[in-house]
Amino acid sequence: MLKIAIILGSTRPGRNGEAVAKWVTEIANKRSDATFELVDIADYNLPLLDEPVPASMGQYSKPHTIAWSDKIASFDGYVFVTPEYNHATSGALKNAIDFLYHEWKDKAAGFVGYGGSGGARAIENLRLIVGELHIADVRAQVGLSLMTDFENFSIFKPAAYQEQAVNTMLDQVIAWSGALKTLR
Repeated sequence: MLKIAIILGSTRPGRNGEAVAKWVTEIANKRSDATFELVDIADYNLPLLDEPVPASMGQYSKPHTIAWSDKIASFDGYVFVTPEYNHATSGALKNAIDFLYHEWKDKAAGFVGYGGSGGARAIENLRLIVGELHIADVRAQVGLSLMTDFENFSIFKPAAYQEQAVNTMLDQVIAWSGALKTLR
C-alpha cells in the first residue's frame, strides 16, 4: 500500500498549520487507498543547513539529517501543508526540503496552503522548488483563506466544500505516487 506523508510546514509558535494538518490527516485517514502519516518538521529541530556536503551527494553526517532522511525516504508521496509568509512558503519548510535530495525524487506531491490569499503564492513557490527535486506536483490544491476558513484569523473552521478539495487533491497524489513507484 502506498504511504503518503502530510508534512506540517510551519514551526511558528501558535501556528495555524497544526489544526490544518490534523484536519487533512483526519480526512485522509477515512480513505482505504493509501496510508497517511502526519510529519511535523518541528519534531526534527533542523538547524539552518548545517551539513558540510550538498544534499545531492547524500553524505549526511548529522543525526538530525539522518533521522529526517530516513523519515522522508519511507514515503511514496507527500502533501505539504504550508503557510504563506511574504508571498512564499515558510523558511522552515524550505530549509527542511533543502536538507535532502534523493529522498524526494520520483515521488508525487500535493499542496494545502493557508493565508490571506489561500496560500496560493506559497503553493506557487513550492511548485518551483519541488520541480527541481524531481517531485511531480499535482494540479489540484487546497487553498484556505484566513478570512473565510478561520475565525478571528486563528480558529480553524474550514468551509464544508474544502473536504472535497482535499479528497480531489489526494486522489491525484495517490494516482501519481503509484505511477511513479515504477521509477524508484
